[in-house]
Formats: sequence, C-alpha cells, structure tokens
Amino acid sequence: MYSFTQDGDKFVVSIDNHQELAGAIAAFCKEQGILAGEISGIGAVNTATLRFLDPGTKRYVDKTFDEQMEISSLVGNISEKDGNVYLHLHANFGRRDYTVIGGHLLCATINGACELVVTRFHCKMGRHFDEETGLNLYTL
Repeated sequence: MYSFTQDGDKFVVSIDNHQELAGAIAAFCKEQGILAGEISGIGAVNTATLRFLDPGTKRYVDKTFDEQMEISSLVGNISEKDGNVYLHLHANFGRRDYTVIGGHLLCATINGACELVVTRFHCKMGRHFDEETGLNLYTL
C-alpha cells in the first residue's frame, strides 16, 4: 500500500500506484500511531472526489473528476476523533488543459506516483462536531 522512511518526527511516504489516497494515508497514520500532525505532497491521480461545504445547508456537495491529473498540492492535518485517525485534506489538481481544480479531498486513486511528507506532532489534537458551522472543529 505504501513504503516510507523516517527521520525523527518526519516521514517520507510513497503511496503505491492504484491505491486510494486518503485510505492509504489513514492506514499509515494508524500503523505509526500518528494522531496529530501535518501532511504535504504531490503526485498523480486518475480519479478524485472533492467536497464543498454549503454553509447555508451545512451539507457537503461532492463532485467526482474521472481524468488523469497531477496533484500540484496536497496539504492537510491529522487529528483524532472518537479514538480514530481523522484526516482533513485539501488538494489542487492540474488538468491536461493546464487548468486547476481544488477543494476538500474526499478520495482519489493514485495513477502514477504519490510522494508525501508526514510530520508527527507531540500534542493532543481532537475533533468535535460544531452545530453552528456543521464542521468537525479542533478540540485543543
């Protein structure tokens, strides 16, 4: 699913081709016991589902893009909710015509490569549901 090397609290991670990105990151964090941290990366996918929160309805609107795209930027944070790894990921994807789409990343399938840096934090970063915003916000 992935390979990695470690330098202190930093992990350089390569997600295997054809793996689902968010699931692979979550599995890596669970295996390494990372419940607080940050993620950055680049790579390529052939499908990605992005989410947009409509603040009026407090509901996510999902849209799937089925095409080869470059991950020009993947950023996010790692926290814990209900004892489990909780990822909050945003991504920008470069398309064949050099336009870019981006937003909250729900899922994506690697098609080529995906190279990440994961940094572990040594603090507690939990999540709780906030009724006003409809979001799972930090509990620090």
